[in-house]
Amino acid sequence: CRPANQERFVDGKLATVQFHPAAQVVMTAGQDRSVSLFQVDGLRNPKIQSIYLKSFPIYKARFSADGEQVIATGTHHKMFFVYDMMSGSIVPIEKVRGVNEGFLRSFELSPDGSFMLLIGTSGYLYLLSMKTKELISTMKINGRCTTSAFTPDSSQIYSYSKEGEVFIWDVRSRKCLHKFEDEGSLEGKCIAISRNNQYVACGSSSGVVNLYTTDACLKASHPKPVKAIMNLVTSATCVTFNPTTEILAVASCETDEAVKLV
Repeated sequence: CRPANQERFVDGKLATVQFHPAAQVVMTAGQDRSVSLFQVDGLRNPKIQSIYLKSFPIYKARFSADGEQVIATGTHHKMFFVYDMMSGSIVPIEKVRGVNEGFLRSFELSPDGSFMLLIGTSGYLYLLSMKTKELISTMKINGRCTTSAFTPDSSQIYSYSKEGEVFIWDVRSRKCLHKFEDEGSLEGKCIAISRNNQYVACGSSSGVVNLYTTDACLKASHPKPVKAIMNLVTSATCVTFNPTTEILAVASCETDEAVKLV
């Protein structure tokens, strides 16, 4: 196939590539302060539009669950932007009351469209309402949280710490249900939960990706991986399952062409 964004390549590094949840559209966002949308036909992939955010190099951008909004965080900013695809308006969220962080970068959106989880420093996690973008609750893990993931039904959050521990939260009560150690992990980097809620994949700085069953994660404090994927030689920085839970993609952004499909 032709490059998805051939009608407008990013100057500098791409931070985000994501398919729209309902339409044949792909979004790219990067450090050149822009978010671009392309119609994906595999031939021309015409550009629909580009949104420019002044002095705001983008760290991460995501479609909302209904595909009507794009949320974008910057590399060194306290604020984030909400782009409304229906009205075409760009709304800056300058400050979330109760969130005292130097800058906001990493976040996750719940699959049911209800919540936004901001990942703060010192182990703090901030649960926001997607509708109002206001703080609902604050949670805290031991150590530093590097990444989190919602379960497919949005009822639980798995938070992976820099120290290699995974904390499982109940979204409704905001209580920690269980925690377990990722086997052999020196530093947690990325986590993914399969769409059928059968597997959890944890990628660490050593490049090893451990695959667990969800049952084992919820019961044991030192679960045994079903499989340890050793194909990457640099840090595993991205793990993701395909929608039918038949393929797991593991990747590292630290070296060229480090993408493996398992």
